[in-house]
Amino acid sequence: MNEKIVVFRLAAEKYGVDVKYVQSIIEMQTIVTVPHAPDFVSGVINLRGAVIPVIDLGIRFELTREAPLKQVIVIVEFGQLQIGLIVDKVMEVLTADISLLEPPSPLLVTVNTTYLRGILRDDEELIILLDLARVFSLEEQTALQIVAE
Repeated sequence: MNEKIVVFRLAAEKYGVDVKYVQSIIEMQTIVTVPHAPDFVSGVINLRGAVIPVIDLGIRFELTREAPLKQVIVIVEFGQLQIGLIVDKVMEVLTADISLLEPPSPLLVTVNTTYLRGILRDDEELIILLDLARVFSLEEQTALQIVAE
């Protein structure tokens, strides 16, 4: 079974999300800081009249990375939540055979990595496929909704 995946770079790794969740990819813009928001919430942006919370995935995943020259924001929607994800670079839209998706090793699975759908092989590189509904806990999703309001 094939699935279209938006592949992006974050630190030194490739990540992917199902294209059905991606609304748009926009250039970095001014982000308004929201007081008392979780540390991984960079703030909010105004996108065509909608207030969208913006998440820095590098901070969310506790990655060490150099500041890239030009980050972008991937606008995703899942459930009732629309958020922007700061990533280092969008690489491509890839048609992947999901039957080849390998589950994460039991050694990798912890409470902090339940967001992994699995690992895809793309030539010699690996793509970490994310489950957006699990990247944020229900409490965090509620907090993000409140930030947007």
